[in-house]
Amino acid sequence: MAASNSDKSPREQEVDAGKEAVLAAYNNLLEATEHFKQAARAAGLDLRQEAGEQLVKGRDKAVAVGQEASDYVHQKPLQALGLAFVAGLLLAQVFGRR
Repeated sequence: MAASNSDKSPREQEVDAGKEAVLAAYNNLLEATEHFKQAARAAGLDLRQEAGEQLVKGRDKAVAVGQEASDYVHQKPLQALGLAFVAGLLLAQVFGRR
């Protein structure tokens, strides 16, 4: 049998009010947590989509640069060989002095 508020002492009424406040705060926390989860999911989807677009753009750019390099090597093989030699020499100097 539940006693009415008038039958309870002020201390018991204060404890009951505190319990109700804690329960309300807990419910608000659960609701906020769910909103944060939904926002994180939405942001994650946006980031995944953007990352995928950047990956496609990067891959296309790499293919284009590779094709340009291949064309350059076919058009000017001696210059390409000289550039490769100089690049190798520089890399050997940089990494060979450890």
